[in-house]
Amino acid sequence: MTAAQVNARVQKHRDALRQAGLRPVQLWVPDTRRPGFALECQRQCLLIAQADGADPALQSFTNAALADVQGWTD
Repeated sequence: MTAAQVNARVQKHRDALRQAGLRPVQLWVPDTRRPGFALECQRQCLLIAQADGADPALQSFTNAALADVQGWTD
């Protein structure tokens, strides 16, 4: 398949999506390959764990929220 054929097929698909009322968006997300990414995740998780431990009502809220989503993937 030539590049022109691929481009035409992609454009047809995009046109169909637009016709269905959708529009393209661009999202920027953290680069998980970047040095230090895992350490930063760990740092933030520890901060969250500390904050969770300082707020007893948060555990009840979290449990209630978790119960509300159980079965969504079944």
